[in-house]
Amino acid sequence: MTHLEPLYVVGAAIFDEQGRCLITQRSQTMSNALLWEFPGGKIERAESPQQALRREIQEELNLEIEVGDWLGQGQAKTTRRLIILDVYAASCLSPDKLSLREHAQSKWEHPQRFDQYAWAKADVPIVQALMTRP
Repeated sequence: MTHLEPLYVVGAAIFDEQGRCLITQRSQTMSNALLWEFPGGKIERAESPQQALRREIQEELNLEIEVGDWLGQGQAKTTRRLIILDVYAASCLSPDKLSLREHAQSKWEHPQRFDQYAWAKADVPIVQALMTRP
């Protein structure tokens, strides 16, 4: 059995006052093209998951967030790597500044409607958990 190099990434389930969550669609030039995900990215050396999430959301979406509780973990295998995704709840401190820098589109969506979207594999366990949460 071949050993896959783990790649640790973080995602943010950013909620607004109406209970909607910001979801993003990967662009056609990204891996997992056009699949939906919780925005985020790679954890750099000497960064906590929370620091990485704040940095990635600022870089990708021009948003400032406050990171909250850990919601869950998902995994996906590529030919070379095992992607390990930790998703955290977050709130947006600057929603009017949203600007897509990498993604095809974004939507504020109620978790009960998450099944209307094609999700990246690593995000699926968190999608299912949020859909069934009271």
